[in-house]
Formats: sequence, C-alpha cells, structure tokens
Amino acid sequence: MRETQLFLFSMIDNTKHQGLRRQLVAQLKQKGIQSAPVLQALEKVPRHWFMDQGLENLAYEDRAFPIAAEQTISQPYTVAFQTELLGIHKGAKVLEIGTGSGYQSAVLLALEVQLFTIERQQTLFKKTERLFKTLGLRPKKQIFGDGYKGLPESAPFDGIIVTAGAPEVPKALLEQLALGGRLVIPVGDKTQIMMRYTRTSSRQFDKESFGAFRFVPLLENKN
Repeated sequence: MRETQLFLFSMIDNTKHQGLRRQLVAQLKQKGIQSAPVLQALEKVPRHWFMDQGLENLAYEDRAFPIAAEQTISQPYTVAFQTELLGIHKGAKVLEIGTGSGYQSAVLLALEVQLFTIERQQTLFKKTERLFKTLGLRPKKQIFGDGYKGLPESAPFDGIIVTAGAPEVPKALLEQLALGGRLVIPVGDKTQIMMRYTRTSSRQFDKESFGAFRFVPLLENKN
C-alpha cells in the first residue's frame, strides 16, 4: 500500500514542476533549439515522472541521470536536439530504438506521432510498459526486442530515432525508411557523432553530421 501511495505521489505535476520546465525550455532555446513544437512538447512532459523519486529535485537540470539496467535518461538538450533533427509532423510514423526511461517516447507522443518503440532490456521494457499504462500514453507498438533489426513488419517509417551509441549504422534501419524519411543516430564508440540520414531514393541517402555526443552503447543480440 505504501509503495502504491509513493508511486502515485511521484505522478504529481505541480506549479513548481511546471515552472522548472519553463525555465528548462528557456535554456534549451538559448542553446539553439528552434522548433516551437519540440519546445512545447518538452514543456508539456513532466520529466520527473520518468526518473527515480530520489532524483525529483534534479529532474529539470539539463543533464543525464542513471536509470535501471545501467542505462541513462538523456539530458533534455539531447532529447530536443535529436527530435528537432527528425523534423517530423503530426501523424508521422516514427520508430524509436531504445525506449529507455520512456521520456523520449513521451516527448514524441506529445508531438502526436504514430510511435513504435523497441527496448532490449527487459527490466526497462516492463517498467515503461506499466508506466505508459498509468500515464495513458499509447504507442502504436511497444516491443521487447533487438533494435538493430528495426521493425520491418511495420516499415516504412517517416523517422527513426536511435537513443544509444551505435558503432556503425545498422543497414536494416536505413532500409526501413520511407522516401524522404530520416534516421537520427549517434555513431561511434566512446564518443559518438550525431548523424542524420535522409532517404532520397530507393538506394540513396543524404548524410549529415551534427557534432559529438556521449550515449550508452547500442547492443546487438547475436543470436
């Protein structure tokens, strides 16, 4: 009973939280995030709902924090930056590789996309599955599986976002882009370069780079 009460308490979003989010969004604008829909989505989504209760007072600092399974919740700037690079519109079909805490998922859902999200860590998958139900968040599909393979049965996608560092770009993800679709993915080992691939034809992609970031590694199931 006490555990349930603590969980419900952590779902509160009061005027203090909302004010901190407005301050955070102002910081993100100063750092160069320009998309009004993206900024509005980050202002709308309570980040503290996706973090341990003990970290609630730090939830609106622009930095990453640890979550379960030795993973992290990305800093808000990174979430905003990747989402802005996707350049998606309402109703777009988006594949997220790495559900993680669920925070990036919630931001995408606030943009009213059709979201398909994959998580390979069972602990995180089960936790976010419960959390999404509690919050009334409804991805089109939430899958426990290997993000390297994407989701070919639901392709093509207008956007694919990868929330972990990949040593190389999985070919399966490029193949699952719609014409004009964009893949946003951090590529590299210890430090990653944020890359965006835009499909221009059945066999061709525009390739752009956007500076260095640090992510937890994208792991591939070898089975």
